Amino acid sequence: MIYAIISVVLAYLIGSINFAVIFSKFFTKKDVREMGSGNAGATNVLRTAGLLPGILTFVFDALKGFLACFIGKTLFLSGFEASDSFPAAEYAIYLAFLCGLFCMLGHVFPIFFKFRGGKGVAVAVGIFYVCCPLAITIGLVCFILSILISRIVSLSSLLATVTVVVCSGLFYNKGAAFLWQLILAALMGLIVFLKHSDNIKRLIKGEEKHIKIGRKKDV
Repeated sequence: MIYAIISVVLAYLIGSINFAVIFSKFFTKKDVREMGSGNAGATNVLRTAGLLPGILTFVFDALKGFLACFIGKTLFLSGFEASDSFPAAEYAIYLAFLCGLFCMLGHVFPIFFKFRGGKGVAVAVGIFYVCCPLAITIGLVCFILSILISRIVSLSSLLATVTVVVCSGLFYNKGAAFLWQLILAALMGLIVFLKHSDNIKRLIKGEEKHIKIGRKKDV
């Protein structure tokens, strides 16, 4: 139990390190939450601070998701020995999912940044790379295809989120902790959707912003 408590607390604190705010202030001397859409995420940093800080934000957000889950998984495996009645590896993935959820909560409600964070998409990439690498790979392919077709980041993020959660159930449907893993994956997906509520409203109205690809004009 102590390993689980330590892991989730660390996961939340790691998630609370908001790289969107850090990089926007470093490159522009401004808080990204006071610019553009006001979201502390990679897309808003990209639009308001530039390509390099946007890429750095995405990469470091993904890395913190990876680190939080990796630490949880490693701590669990170091504290228990596997047996026929206790498949430690399976439960370690469950704890990784749990750490992923708390890391995402830290990202969305960061204690170091007055609880004003991002939407959780980039951090989910790192989380699921530890928990479900095949699912996140398929999700990233879905995201890229959607971006090329629609040129709408929010729509692509939502489609990729659904894809990842569904694939988590399709390809990782074995093991004693499967049901909890699926529930935790679904909860992370729900957080992403709730944080995109304004985007969803604009999508329904046809008012969501597009991004520029190649030489095509923005809409």
